[in-house]
Amino acid sequence: MKYFGGCDVGSTYTKAVILDENGKIVADTTLRSKINSEQSAIMAMEEVVGKVADLKSSKDLTYLVGTGYGRNKVPFADENISEISCHAMGVHVTNPDVKAIIDIGGQDVKGIAIDKDGTVKNFAMNDKCAAGTGRFYEAMARAFEMDLPEFSKLSLTAKNVIPITAQCTVFAESEVITLVGEGKPTDEIAAGIQMAIAKRCFVMAKKAGAVDSITLTGGCAKNDGLKAAIEHVLKLNVVELKTDPQLMGALGAAEYARQKGMAN
Repeated sequence: MKYFGGCDVGSTYTKAVILDENGKIVADTTLRSKINSEQSAIMAMEEVVGKVADLKSSKDLTYLVGTGYGRNKVPFADENISEISCHAMGVHVTNPDVKAIIDIGGQDVKGIAIDKDGTVKNFAMNDKCAAGTGRFYEAMARAFEMDLPEFSKLSLTAKNVIPITAQCTVFAESEVITLVGEGKPTDEIAAGIQMAIAKRCFVMAKKAGAVDSITLTGGCAKNDGLKAAIEHVLKLNVVELKTDPQLMGALGAAEYARQKGMAN
């Protein structure tokens, strides 16, 4: 049996996936990224390879593709492919009916349109500001003195929305702390945050060609409040993927590795 790997070195988390010849996921892992991208990749690959009895090291993989923020730092990678292409392919093999993605990473937000073969048809990216990214949500959760899973559900109980006017992560965090200090309902503040981010995703979704449905990838795809806000603002059905949405980049990289490795 041949095995194929994908390693997605992100700014916040590093993910790795191993596929067999049939495209089945046999192992995966998600680790908090280190400052050093190469160290992050080594740790993730050592952990994921250790879950497959037939493998002793990354060198035993038939083909390995690196992707993400630190894709050029993946040791033993046969090739590097952009995370935009890998997220598109990852979603395609998970659910070929989905044709549009909003990928919310640690430091940027991307809108991606998928062609019928899993390649990228079109994309747009906001990498000028951290607002709406994983880093932004971490800052918001800190302001509420909550962990991310707890914060992601907070807005779901809100009866009203308190608008968040600041567009910058630093100013938005300050604004939220002020509102919390004034005793405003926390769920309504959280609803304001989610609505503000959903509006930022509107342009990305349109550029991705979303018509009736879209899916979310990246760690923020697990944010229930954001999903609800996007459905409300964009008037689109948010399709939930059966495979962990945070793994899409690594899965797409592994699928590209499988296609290249099986062709050789």
